[in-house]
Amino acid sequence: MCNSCDPLLVNNGNNLPRRKFLALLAATLSLPALTRAAEKGAPPKPQNVISPDAALDRLMKGNNRYVRGTMLRHDFAADRAALARGQNPFASILSCADSRIGPEYAFDAGRGDIFVCRIAGNFANPEMIASLEYSVAVLNSPLIFVLGHQACGAVDSTIKQVKDGASFPGHIPSLTEALTPAVQAVANQPGDLLVNAIKENVVLTIQKLQTAEPILSEAVNQKKVKVVGGVYNLKTGKVELVSP
Repeated sequence: MCNSCDPLLVNNGNNLPRRKFLALLAATLSLPALTRAAEKGAPPKPQNVISPDAALDRLMKGNNRYVRGTMLRHDFAADRAALARGQNPFASILSCADSRIGPEYAFDAGRGDIFVCRIAGNFANPEMIASLEYSVAVLNSPLIFVLGHQACGAVDSTIKQVKDGASFPGHIPSLTEALTPAVQAVANQPGDLLVNAIKENVVLTIQKLQTAEPILSEAVNQKKVKVVGGVYNLKTGKVELVSP
């Protein structure tokens, strides 16, 4: 989401810094007020106004079509006029930035259907949380899905750092630092450490988003949004749901 995408991010023509935007969301605007702001006009895609459970069902049915190779034909040209008026995605995805993972493809979704946030390791830093707050409070997205994937390089690098003392250049350590709790939590569990850590990272991220105050935690408590997650299999394309 760019700073020019919504009037909530603009103040007299000057873009608000991220800290002021977060403060505005947390301290000045309540969840009901933000919801009313999103309801000024009819939703551009009425079929996306569904419950959290229906959103999850629709997402997983899309993944089943993707796995079978029976994806829908999406008429992107026909959507343009409606989406020029705004957006109301039925799901928000926090996904790894891995080039092999395409959430829109994996869930057979059209334009305007899913709000995607991507970062290597699919963890919830302040910027990811702020983006998801926007999708829930302003765009009325009823579902947040944390999408991990098989053979995640960011998690694997974190394992090398934790177990072998490996070091990495540039800003890469900011990724491994964020993923270290997941690796440490499963370090003594039986089975493949990478597989276990990838799943644990999804679980910890789900929990972090569910309790992120004030916006996401309130939406979860009011059952306006559900936070779930899964792991994408690179060989089959299937997303297996993960239980917290």
